[in-house]
Amino acid sequence: MRALIAIFIFINPHFAVAHDADQHTVAPWPIDPWIMVPLTILVLLYSAGVFALTSRRPRGSYRLLGEATLFWAGLATLVVALVSPLHELGEHLFSVHMVEHELVMIVAALCLVLARPIGSLMWGMPRRLRHLVGKVLVTRFLQTGWRLLTVPFVATVLHGLAIWSWHVPALFDPAVTSPLVHRLQHLSFFLTGVFFWWAVIWRCDGGAAAWHLFVTMMHTTMLGALITFAPRVLYVDQTRSAPHWGMTPLEDQQLAGAIMWVPGGLIYGGAALWLMAIWIHRAGKGGKDAPGFDVV
Repeated sequence: MRALIAIFIFINPHFAVAHDADQHTVAPWPIDPWIMVPLTILVLLYSAGVFALTSRRPRGSYRLLGEATLFWAGLATLVVALVSPLHELGEHLFSVHMVEHELVMIVAALCLVLARPIGSLMWGMPRRLRHLVGKVLVTRFLQTGWRLLTVPFVATVLHGLAIWSWHVPALFDPAVTSPLVHRLQHLSFFLTGVFFWWAVIWRCDGGAAAWHLFVTMMHTTMLGALITFAPRVLYVDQTRSAPHWGMTPLEDQQLAGAIMWVPGGLIYGGAALWLMAIWIHRAGKGGKDAPGFDVV
């Protein structure tokens, strides 16, 4: 129970503990321009785009409202994971760092994929810039690259490789001490998450999508179990501060593994059941179940 209390410490932005002569402080809202600037640009472009589209096509505002809700939910999740006190606490506790990763690659990526915000973002740009970006997006290089990266098998493998590779202790611990490596870690989780969710939702039929989700659930729960039941501390740098937050390093590692194992597995498994139910329902009605079927 005391281990779980640490997750809520970010509610108090001035919480601090002593570490020898140093002071560990959870900043209220850590500011990283490399994260804040892109998020701010997305907010401005999407807001302007939604306003422009609803002004031009008021009859389509109902569907746009649903997509906008998903977009803001995804963006809010990124803010909580990357620029809130939760992120700073994740620098000290492996278990909280794991919560960050689950939010970035599962919740935020899924919401943004369901929102399909590219159109609204482009309408938020000035006319000349919008035309320029549109020409770039339809180039053969980008179109071929996107189709390749969102092939369901490719996306599932890339997502799995990102998860397993970054959880090798020799790669994970440097992410705690190097801001650049930490940004690359989060970026790879987010991008491969976007490729994966786009592939299973917009490029698979329901049965194939459920299979890819089931495979992902199996290998992530396996990794979570390996971390949970490891007999010694594997992530030395990441768990070094755990005693100052009410846990031993091994307890912090075990809680992190359990977070990947249970909540993460439940989300992948729940999504698999959801898509399978849609597939069975449409098959029972004799409807067409083709790649790119609408789930929202």
